[in-house]
Amino acid sequence: MADRQAEGLRWVEDGLGRFFASVGAGMVDVPILQPSDPYLDTAGEALRRRIFLTKGEDGRGLCLRPDFTIPVCLSHIAAGAGLPRRYAYCGTIFRQNASGPSEYPQAGIEDLGDGDRAHADGRTIADAIAAISACGIDARRLDTVVGDQALFEAFLKSLGLPSGWQRRLIRTFGQDAGLRQALEALATGGGRVSLDNLAAELYELAVAGDLATLVDEIRDRMEEGGLPMHRGRTPQEIAERLMEKVAVAETRLDRTVLERLRAFLSIDCTLDRSVDALDLLCRESGTDLGGSLAAFRARNAALSAAGVDLSGLRYRAAFGRALDYYTGMVFEISAPGLDGPLAGGGRYDRLVSYLGAAETIPAVGFALWPQRMALTLEEGAR
Repeated sequence: MADRQAEGLRWVEDGLGRFFASVGAGMVDVPILQPSDPYLDTAGEALRRRIFLTKGEDGRGLCLRPDFTIPVCLSHIAAGAGLPRRYAYCGTIFRQNASGPSEYPQAGIEDLGDGDRAHADGRTIADAIAAISACGIDARRLDTVVGDQALFEAFLKSLGLPSGWQRRLIRTFGQDAGLRQALEALATGGGRVSLDNLAAELYELAVAGDLATLVDEIRDRMEEGGLPMHRGRTPQEIAERLMEKVAVAETRLDRTVLERLRAFLSIDCTLDRSVDALDLLCRESGTDLGGSLAAFRARNAALSAAGVDLSGLRYRAAFGRALDYYTGMVFEISAPGLDGPLAGGGRYDRLVSYLGAAETIPAVGFALWPQRMALTLEEGAR
């Protein structure tokens, strides 16, 4: 059994190598040890909990490579390579796992610098499907779901929610349970419990929106308590965060706005019907999604032009992926009955500049899970 599984994995990895070459993605290798800060800052709570952390001789935080996206971007920046550029990879990643192995093969493509975002997004999904098919897996048996974080953020903005609530909802995007809890708190004012220990004077200043007086009051209390001003958050930062928390706690969506948000999140249809569903929602709710909906429409057109049948993919307005650096389109491809996706990815336009690039670089990519692909191939042969 082990020999057959190893043979299936080699077959998949060989097929992926040939596919990457055929689409002009150059193979890149990156070190197993990576700086930990970029992951801790951008990867999302689900992945942060699974990272193997260590320290270098200089005390710098390091980790075993938990994925390839960040290392590939760092490698690109260090090399000063020109754009656009497509990088392919295939290697081992390391994630803590209480119920199974902590080392996994991962492969994929990172597409940097293509300014035609609709074209690059469409090509990314099409290439992920084609890569799986190139390994002998029947793509017609697979489930592909697409989401769009930028569209979700545009819809939230159209509702006029306080910025704190928008950020809270964005953080829960793609986490069904967390999103339900946030919506319940919006409907009932359930966020107020976190302010139980707040001094009444500070609470009143925050409710009144008196930022200057609130900053002075916090500064006085810090000085009285002997807290250093040059370490940690400043009184200004504390006051701004406190006002945001109070706004979150005091906000209750009226029924109409809450129904609009739930109507948006309930959209779940084949991708070929998605624009009509979004257009209908906008007309009924008086919402203008502007450029975000135009970009969504252009991506569908690009995906169709790449030869992908939109009726075979699903759009879920509430679908997201558990990585904080995504900024737009996200997707996953799964095999029925298999735990975990065969492929997943999305757009992450802010990440490369955060990692040190001198300019904002459009970026999109996808990761593949060769072990799951080999298992799917084996199941299909039975």
